[in-house]
Amino acid sequence: MKHKTVIFKIGGKILEDFDHLNSTISQLRQLYKKKLISNIILIPGGGSFANFIRNAHSVLKFAEELAHWMGIISMNYNGLELNKKFPNLEVTEDFNRLKNLKKKSFCLFLPFQFLKDNDKLPHSWDATSDSITLFLAKELGLNECFLIKDVDGILNNKNQVIKEISTFEFKEMKELGKLAELKSDSEELKERSKPIDPYLTILIDRYQISCIILNGSKNKTRILKYFQAVKPEEEIYTRIK
Repeated sequence: MKHKTVIFKIGGKILEDFDHLNSTISQLRQLYKKKLISNIILIPGGGSFANFIRNAHSVLKFAEELAHWMGIISMNYNGLELNKKFPNLEVTEDFNRLKNLKKKSFCLFLPFQFLKDNDKLPHSWDATSDSITLFLAKELGLNECFLIKDVDGILNNKNQVIKEISTFEFKEMKELGKLAELKSDSEELKERSKPIDPYLTILIDRYQISCIILNGSKNKTRILKYFQAVKPEEEIYTRIK
């Protein structure tokens, strides 16, 4: 199935491990070259830089607004670092460029200036790069967005990947303790699933845009398989709808 424009957030754990990052970019390039996706838009996560700001904020108690914008600046910083590793990537801060893609494009978007000019998200750690990516998907008129992480997806309390889950089911399972307990001592379990940011489910409901989690780690081809599969529902991922 061919896609015209797809937006991918690359999570911090992927960005900060070159083998993971190289695997992710390689898979996306193959999809692009095979014309399975005409336009690819990458959004960098905040990663360790954002976590540093979060920790500093909790200790120093500076304004939420300042923490919010510093967190988004960390996304821009990570985008520039990503471009140093892959200099052939087109980099832009011009959102109109994304809205008017008329030919094949593989680009990296630095979101700070657009979000500063379109300040519609809460200034809170509840809304991080997951929510920002879905908000950008809405502004581009897309009906889904992808989060590339170093995990398989969201797990139930039997440690199985949940392939499809509604926001209502996600909240209900979380409240009832039916999701995997990630605070356990199992490092293997922690490596298979991580939480999404809390505001993401609100935006999914508000804009009716699905969010798909795919594992971009080295030695895995989950991104490639998802888009190449005759029946993508047979692949490993989590779709939150």
